[in-house]
Amino acid sequence: MWDSPDPRDVDNRDRDARDVRMADATDPRDVFTRDLDLPGGLERARVHVHGRDYDLRGSEVRTLATIGAFRVVPLDDLRDAKGREADLWRGDVDRLRAAGLVRAVAPLDRGQGTTIVTLTARGRDVLETHRTRDREATQTFYTGQVKARELSHDAQLHRAYLRTAARLQHEGARIGRVVLDYELKRDYQRFLQERNRDRSDSDGRPTRTRDEIKAWADEHDLPIVHDRVRFPDFRIEYERPDGRREIENVEVTTSHYRGLHASSKVAAGFTRFRGATGRVGGGGHRGSSAPFDPRAAEELLK
Repeated sequence: MWDSPDPRDVDNRDRDARDVRMADATDPRDVFTRDLDLPGGLERARVHVHGRDYDLRGSEVRTLATIGAFRVVPLDDLRDAKGREADLWRGDVDRLRAAGLVRAVAPLDRGQGTTIVTLTARGRDVLETHRTRDREATQTFYTGQVKARELSHDAQLHRAYLRTAARLQHEGARIGRVVLDYELKRDYQRFLQERNRDRSDSDGRPTRTRDEIKAWADEHDLPIVHDRVRFPDFRIEYERPDGRREIENVEVTTSHYRGLHASSKVAAGFTRFRGATGRVGGGGHRGSSAPFDPRAAEELLK
């Protein structure tokens, strides 16, 4: 399940760790570390969090932030990093696991070599206690606790992000952050229940009118299909070269999407990727017999 740590740590590099991080990221995952005051280069630096010390380097920080941004990520996706520090990613997860910062959620399709990783509470604390900017729209980081029936689907979001982000960057866009559906749905529920707060006589039912719901959906750039607000799996907030701020809503669909649910996703107009259908712990399949493949999210639906 886990590779042995790579013994070839890079030492004696005469560059400051934080100066190595590029101001405008070229790897789509670098955006997740943009607002973190954490090591960004090849050398390790001591990080102090709640009475514990961790020696981290830039690639490990990026691994933590990437996993936290998507809640769960296939281990194989982390190994596939490309670019000037690609060789340093090998063994990063093993070191982070040994430090108690990440953990395996579950293997998908046992025997197929795919393991899903997530942050521990301590891993999330490393990120949360080292934010550098006090701005409204910051990247949210998550720990695990994904429902088993959602795990194979959610594990494919990171790969869909890489494809979408690469296209946006090719067009000159500067990516700001990723917002998962959990965050959008949480904000929607707060809106629905706002008038019920601190009311002892409330029955918990939302009292929002259709017009109010439509206004909220319009404000948050979300479509209403079949009288329901529709949420993407995640959205990318980005800035065009001319300064315009825009979003792209992305959905990973699987064979479980059927009937009204499937048609609603199509009608919502999200950027869609066809994902695999895998099972946790053995015998996953796409269609009838193909194993779970987190890279199946590379296939863009037209």
